[in-house]
Amino acid sequence: MPPRWPRQPTRQDPAFRKLDDRMNFAVHVAIFAAVNSGIWFFRIFLLAAWGWTVWFTGIWALGLVAHALYIFAIADYSDSAPSKG
Repeated sequence: MPPRWPRQPTRQDPAFRKLDDRMNFAVHVAIFAAVNSGIWFFRIFLLAAWGWTVWFTGIWALGLVAHALYIFAIADYSDSAPSKG
């Protein structure tokens, strides 16, 4: 059963923004794992002479770490909308 949001989801809702950013990070990790495991499979098991795979994985991993640092340490999910009333 898919998760249900108790109210209308908008990017102005801090809780939804936090959840959305974490789900996007999870998708980023999944794509990283799928692409890099395929590349390394070809390099190791099919003996492809791909010297660029180390750089490709390293640069993407640094991007992934930067993404995680932003999501889990830097992002401010406080209510930025003016209160009603």
